[in-house]
Formats: sequence, C-alpha cells, structure tokens
Amino acid sequence: MSGPVRYAMVGGGEGAFIGPVHRTAAAIAGNCRLVAGALSSDPDKARRSGAAIGLPPERSYASWRELLDGERGRSDGAEFVAIVTPNHVHAPVAIAALEAGFPVLCDKPLADTLEAAEAIGEAAARTGGLLAVTHTYTGYPMARQARELVAGGRFGAVRRVAVKYTQGWLAKAEDAAGKQAEWRVDPERSGLAGAFGDIGTHAFNLVEFVTGEKMTRLAAELRAAVAGRRLDDDGMALFHLENGGRGTLVASQVCTGDANGLAISVWCEEAGLHWDQEQPNHLRVAPRGKPEEIWSAGADRQYLGRPAMGVTRTPSGHPEGYLEAFANIYRDFADAVRGHVPEQPSYASLADGIRGMRFIQAAHDSSARGAAWTDIDGGGQ
Repeated sequence: MSGPVRYAMVGGGEGAFIGPVHRTAAAIAGNCRLVAGALSSDPDKARRSGAAIGLPPERSYASWRELLDGERGRSDGAEFVAIVTPNHVHAPVAIAALEAGFPVLCDKPLADTLEAAEAIGEAAARTGGLLAVTHTYTGYPMARQARELVAGGRFGAVRRVAVKYTQGWLAKAEDAAGKQAEWRVDPERSGLAGAFGDIGTHAFNLVEFVTGEKMTRLAAELRAAVAGRRLDDDGMALFHLENGGRGTLVASQVCTGDANGLAISVWCEEAGLHWDQEQPNHLRVAPRGKPEEIWSAGADRQYLGRPAMGVTRTPSGHPEGYLEAFANIYRDFADAVRGHVPEQPSYASLADGIRGMRFIQAAHDSSARGAAWTDIDGGGQ
C-alpha cells in the first residue's frame, strides 16, 4: 500500500487544545492524512468542527460509533483511529475500535481507571490489534539521547533520579472554569487522579524511558491545594527503581508562574545528566572529574546516536520542540500500521500505558494510607 496512512480522529473539535496538536503533528510527520472524524460528543458541534478543518460532510460523523461503522465499510477508509477525548471516553472507543479492526493511537493517560486500562489490554490481546499511547516527551531527540547514555550503561548504574513536572495554570479556583480545565478536575471524566494523571504520568514515563528501568514502589502524597477540588492538583512521591536507584517525583498544576516545567536529572556512577523540556535541544552532561558538557540536537551533530538522529529534522540551531516530538510519534505509529515497526518507536506501547495507570493507582493508594510504601505492580506495601 502506498501514499500517506489514512487516519480518523475521535474528539478534538471546537475549543479543544490537544486535537489540533495531534493534527498538526500528523501533518508534520508527512506520512499521515486525516480522512474522517467524530470530533465532538455533540453531533452539531462534531459536524461544524469537521467542516472547519475541511472534512467531507459524509466523513464528519455525529458519533464515534458511526465513525467506526462508516470507515470500516469503505475501501478508502481510515487505517487507524486517534483518540483525543477526555479520559473516560478512551476505553469505550479504544475497545470498540480494536474489535472493529482498527489500530489505535490514544492520548495519555491510557484510561480513567486501571480497570479500564486493563480492559483495553484484554481487547488488544483478544483481537491482536495495535495500540500505542502518546507520551510526547519520548519523541524529543535529546530525551532519546539521554536514554542511550543512561539506559545504555555508558556512565554506570543509576543511583538517583529527580523528575518534576510543574505548571501553574490551575493555581486559582477560577482557573478550573475553562474547557481544558473543567473536565480535568472532574473525577467522572478525568478518573482517579488529577495532576498525577494528567502530568504525573508523563514524569513517570520519562523516568522509565530514560533509565530503562521499572519503577517498583513509591510513597506518595497527593492533595488538592485549592479548596473544594475533588482531585489532586499537587503531589510528590519517593520511588525505587528495580536496580536499586532511588528517586523523587513532583507533579503539580498549582506552582504559580510555572508554564510547562518538565525536567529530569539522572545521577549515575560516572556522570549526571540533566534535561529540561522547555530547553529541549540541549542535554547537560556532567562527568566525574571532567568539564561539564552541553550536547545539542541537530541533523549535523554526528556525535549523537541513532535514536536521536532518527527523529531530528533540522540542522543545529533550528529549534525543534513539542510539535516535532509529537510528529515523531505519528510518523512511527503510521509506519507500524503499515507493518514497519521502528527499532525504537517514539510512541509508548500499550504495556507502557497500562504501567502508567498502575502508577496512578499506586500513588492514589499510597496517599490514602498516609504515604505508605506501595508496590506499583500489585499495590502491596
């Protein structure tokens, strides 16, 4: 099969943030083409949204069920489905899409609850279908370079990790009134967690990606710093890695003045590495007994490894960031849909997505027991 991989989108209509990001990223990827959508749960808004981005009326569906039925019956139908809805819709759409024969690219977190995530996993096992999750930050060249250095063992064993994801956009009660915020503070739509589900899962995923190790247990304290909120907007955790490393994780959306402060530091036996996604083209490496180094992204940086070079589009000095990282996810997933799975995909796997939900559940359980140490796989002390 030749030409761009055809995809359909569920969610992401009028007023959405992440839907346009996905569509822009798919366009940058260059091997994807949006052909259909059910862009809102409101049929009128869905049709308006489809018309606004140029979808043919007959392929701008009033519901995701109509989309699956309609696209499955077309010779030129969508080859995969992208889900960009609030969390509580992920599982119903993903399971139905897999059962209808569509690969699925799902926004993070995988679902609203661990039980829903495991149901998705069961559907994928039952159907043999492909599902991936968009943990954006593993698509950055220098995050991938950090993984090559740390997980590859260049600087010895991991001793300590510090990861934080701090935002300030929900610092006041009135901040939760907007379209992007109101469902995130609603347990009926967001699920078990607030900030720890929305951005804490990114921090968790980045730790496991860069170190190449599983986080085994944690002791977490989650809270609603803004009075009246029903989900956490601020939290922290101590954690253990499987090979003996220790770490701290902070996820907060009430850190006034912070925009999108995701940063990770990893200290190994022979060097420390530091990456900040607000300065994504640089990786700071501090070797023992040697001058500090700044590693930079760029297609002409021949010292970078294959994983980083494989997702780099421009020469050094031309910033690549969030949209390009997302584009790497779409490019790799579209290749996988056509049967060409990359050696190190930019997307997170279904197993990664389920682990993210286990992290959320363990953090919630730990906090409910006064920050008791809790196993991520199994929930015990």
